[in-house]
Amino acid sequence: MYSNKVMDMLKVQVNKEFYAAYLYLDMANFYADKNLDGFANWFYVQAQEELDHAMLISKYLLNNGIRPELEAIAKPDKEFKELIDPLEAALEHEKYVTKCIHEIYDAAMAEKDYRSKQLLDWFVLEQNEEEANADSLLQKMKMIGSGGLVFMLDAQLAQRKHEPPSFDFD
Repeated sequence: MYSNKVMDMLKVQVNKEFYAAYLYLDMANFYADKNLDGFANWFYVQAQEELDHAMLISKYLLNNGIRPELEAIAKPDKEFKELIDPLEAALEHEKYVTKCIHEIYDAAMAEKDYRSKQLLDWFVLEQNEEEANADSLLQKMKMIGSGGLVFMLDAQLAQRKHEPPSFDFD
C-alpha cells in the first residue's frame, strides 16, 4: 500500500522535474546563443531527461489512482556570464534534486511504502549518474579554460543522444 505523504511529495517532485527541464533549456539557449551547439545539445538532452523523469513519476502516480497536479513553471532565475556558469549551476541543481529524492526516499522508508521505494531506488541511481555527468563536464571545462579547446569539447558534446529511461510502468 502506498503512503499519502509520499504521493504528495511525488506530486511536488513532478513539478520540480519540469522546472529542471526548463532550467536546462535556458542553459542550452545560453550556449546556442554563443554558437556552442555541442554544449547546447548536452543541455537539450538534459532537458529531455528531466521531462522523462517528470513523466515517469506522473505515470507512477496515475497507476496508483492519483492525478498529478501541474503547477506553473517558474522562470529560471540564473544569469550566466561566463561559459562555465551554467555548468556550475547544473551541478548545483543536480545536488538539489538528489536531496529532494533522498527526502522522498526517507519518507517512503518511514511510511513503509515499499511500492514507492522501488521507483525511488531507480531515481537514487539516476541521480548518482546525473551528478557524475554534470561534475565530469564541469571538471573538463575547468581543465581546458575558455581557450580553443572549448571547441573540441563542444564537438564531443554534440555527439550526446537522448536515451529514454530504463525504468517504465507501461
